[in-house]
Amino acid sequence: MSAPSPTQPPPEAVAPLMRGIAVLRALSHAAGTLSLSELERATGLARATVDRVTATLARLGYVRLDGRDAVLAPRLMELGNAYLAAIRLPDLLGGRAAALAAELDESVSLAVADRDGVRHVHQATRRRAMSLSFRIGDLLPAERTAPGPLFAAGWTAAEWTRWREHRAADPDGRDFPAVPPAAVPHGEGFERRAAEAGRRGWALDDQLVAPGLVALAVPVRGPDGRIVCAAGVVSHTSRHSAASLRDAALPRLRAAVHDMERELLAARPAGPGPAPGPDGGPAARIRAAKGELGRDFVESLARGLSVLTAFGEGRDTLTLSAVAEATGLARATARRALITLEHLGYVTAHERDFRLTPRVLDLGHPPLSRTTLAAVATPHLAALVTRVHDSASLAVLAGDDIQYTARVATGRIMSVDITVGTRFPAYATSMGRVLLAALPPARRAERWAGTGLRPLTPRTVTDPGELGAVLESVARAGYALVDEELEEGLRSLAVPVRDRAGTVVAAVNVAMHSVRRTRAQCVDELLPQLRATAGRIEADLRVAGRFSPVATA
Repeated sequence: MSAPSPTQPPPEAVAPLMRGIAVLRALSHAAGTLSLSELERATGLARATVDRVTATLARLGYVRLDGRDAVLAPRLMELGNAYLAAIRLPDLLGGRAAALAAELDESVSLAVADRDGVRHVHQATRRRAMSLSFRIGDLLPAERTAPGPLFAAGWTAAEWTRWREHRAADPDGRDFPAVPPAAVPHGEGFERRAAEAGRRGWALDDQLVAPGLVALAVPVRGPDGRIVCAAGVVSHTSRHSAASLRDAALPRLRAAVHDMERELLAARPAGPGPAPGPDGGPAARIRAAKGELGRDFVESLARGLSVLTAFGEGRDTLTLSAVAEATGLARATARRALITLEHLGYVTAHERDFRLTPRVLDLGHPPLSRTTLAAVATPHLAALVTRVHDSASLAVLAGDDIQYTARVATGRIMSVDITVGTRFPAYATSMGRVLLAALPPARRAERWAGTGLRPLTPRTVTDPGELGAVLESVARAGYALVDEELEEGLRSLAVPVRDRAGTVVAAVNVAMHSVRRTRAQCVDELLPQLRATAGRIEADLRVAGRFSPVATA
C-alpha cells in the first residue's frame, strides 16, 4: 500500500465499507484466494462479519465462494476499469505503445504515480520464452523503478518527508508485496537519481525491481505541462545492459512520447459516461442482491462500492450531486461513501470535485489482470453441470482441431471421459462446428483441406458440400448439435462464446450419452441453459478484457 492513512477514520466514515475493502485487499494481496479462516486472521474481523461481507461480495459478483474459500471473480475488475477508463491513458496511448513495442521488439509500458509508489496501467508485451511484464495495478516502490525518479523529481519537501517516513516504518518492504526484497537498503541514492532524472528527462532501472530486468522511462506530459504518466521500455540482461538499452531505445522512445503528447493535445474531452446497463445500474443490482440475501446483505458496503463505478470515461471528475445521480443514492449516503473512500485513499477531492486515485487498482486488479478464458469459464461450467447433470466443456480452434481448455465432468457412472488438452477434428464435433461456422466460408474449407474429411463413425459427415451446408445452418441457428459423428453413442450440443468485440473466441458444450436426451430435448431443455452460461462467460470477458488481454489458450 502507499503511505498509510491516518488510523482514526472520520466520524462520517462507513464502517461496513471499510471492512469490505479490507477483505478485498486481503484477497488481492494473497493472489486472489483465501479461506474464510485466513480472511479472519488477515483482516482481524470476526468470522460472522467475514461471512456477511463475503456473501455480499459474492452476490455482487466480485467474489466467488468455493467451499470454504473466497476467490476473486472477474467482475471485480469493473472497479479498476472505472479508474482506467476515467484517466483514458490506455485508450489514448495504447496504440502508440504497441507500435513502439513492435518497432523495438521489447515490452513497453505506461505507468502512473501513486503517492510514493508507481503502478503500471498499460502494457504492450512481446511473446518470448523469457517474457517480461508487470501485472496491471501492482504497486512498486518508486525508488526501484525507471518511472519512479521521473515522478519524484517533482516532489515537494513534504512528499520527500512522507517517503522517508514510510520507508523507515516499513524497512522490509511489506507494503510492496509484488516485488522481491531489495538487495540494497531502500532508497539508497534515490534523491540523487531523481534529481538526475529531472535534468535529463529520462531514467533507468538497472535490476532494481528484479534481477535481470532493465528498464528505461521517459515522462509523458499533458497539455498543461504536467507529467500524466511515464512510458517505459523493459528488457532483460540477456538482451541488453541498462546502458545499451538506453543507447538503443532512447531516441525512439522519445519520438514515441512526442507522438503520445500530440495525442493527448488533440484528444477531445470524453463525452458523458454510458447510461446504466440492461441490469438497471447500481441501484437495481443492489436491490436485487438485497432481495436475495435479506438480512445477510451488507447494503452500505454495496452502495459504497457502487460509488467507484460511477466514474469512468467522460466521468473522470464528479461532484457529489453527479455521484448521487449516477448511483441512485441519496446525497447523504453518497457523501458518506465518498468521505470513507477519500480516507482510505481511493478518492481525492478538490473543492467540490472528486476523482479516483490509482489505488483503486489495488482492489483485485493485479491478480485478475492475468486471468485466462479457462479460469473465467470454469465456475460457470461447474454451475451448468450442477443444473443439467451432464459434463460441460470449453474449447478453442487449434489448427484443424478443437482443443479442450476447460472442462467440468459429471459424477455419473457412465459419462464422457475427456481431459483438458484433448484434441478432436473440428469438423466432427459440436464445438468445432460452432467455431468453424464463425469463420468466413472461404476459410472454413482450409481447416480440412490438408487432412480431408475421414469418417470417424458411420454417421460422420464427410462430403465437403454437405458439411458446408451444415455450417451455414449452424451460423444461422447459433448452435450445433452433433449426433454420434465423433463417437457412437455420443451426443453433444454447443454454442459460441464471444469476446467484447463480438468475435467468436471459443465454444461451450454439453455432452452426454445419446440415451440421456433426445435431439428435441437437447434443443428444448439444454440450449437455453447453455446459452445462458455462454452469456455469463461473455459478461465476465467484457469486464476482464476491457484493459487486459485474456489468454484464450
